[in-house]
Amino acid sequence: MSQTVLVTGIGGNVGQGILRNIRAAFPDIRLVGTDIRDVTAGHHFCHAAHLVPYCYDDSFADCVIDICRQEGVDLIIPGTDYEVVYMGRLADHLPPVLGTHPDVARLFVDKLSTARAFADVGIPFASACLPSEYAGQFDTVIVKPREGRGSRGLYIDPVDPTTFDDTRMVQQRIIGKELTTAFYVTKSRSIHGHITFERELADGTTERCSTTSEHDSLVKPIIEAITTKFDVRGPCNVQAILTDANELMPFEINCRYSGTNSIRSQFGFEDVRWGIEEWLLNQPPSAWTLKPGAAIRILMDIIYPGGSLVDLPAGDDNSYLF
Repeated sequence: MSQTVLVTGIGGNVGQGILRNIRAAFPDIRLVGTDIRDVTAGHHFCHAAHLVPYCYDDSFADCVIDICRQEGVDLIIPGTDYEVVYMGRLADHLPPVLGTHPDVARLFVDKLSTARAFADVGIPFASACLPSEYAGQFDTVIVKPREGRGSRGLYIDPVDPTTFDDTRMVQQRIIGKELTTAFYVTKSRSIHGHITFERELADGTTERCSTTSEHDSLVKPIIEAITTKFDVRGPCNVQAILTDANELMPFEINCRYSGTNSIRSQFGFEDVRWGIEEWLLNQPPSAWTLKPGAAIRILMDIIYPGGSLVDLPAGDDNSYLF
């Protein structure tokens, strides 16, 4: 009998990348998806899909527990930051949840708390404060939600940062080249590897990127410090700015698979495969070698002949990509 993996957030590029990676590496695995929308592009890659409430809704726990029982789920892979937290807290009632301990994941969801926690243990991070604490201490700033995602709600050098409420933060704006580094931490807390992209964003997601090892001497000490000071397991990614002074300054960290998981697997960094190997098959993660390259994302369509957006079935053999 094939094993079943539940992937959440299948309406987004993270979840869809995870699904595509699993289909490519483990074609016999049965895939179940969940999302807060009842019709998503992720349905195309699943054998079954379910509508769920937001993870902070009171009905979320019972809903997910019921889905896992109904579908015979063997492993859960959260596709969003909050689901890493909330599903981790339900771990005693669910199949294994791939990822970092929920307390650490919750810390990293809050960018201001992350900045303060990193400062406490001596790891570089862009300085930040609450709007109510801002007194002109940064020459140039970004105001953003403390718990935002996807580059939403950003304000660069607003006239008066103190006018924002304390659900936001004022962060020192670091000028330079943006790098994103994904790394995978084994269950025994060793770093299995990392990959760094120079990238360009469109609407908060990676549109163009290329691999680089040029800055590994700066990247490695930071990810080693993160895994030493915080109990990170499984996939993680850190976003940072490389300054003209050749200093690497992180400004965000996420304890989940990131949106480039479908790209980096093509360059040898198969962190979705490794998660399945460790958390589902109880095997050590496969050895790997970086294959340098670049990627550009394109827009494609999923066609459902005779279908309706009111109710699209998962695993529909008639649907196709064009």
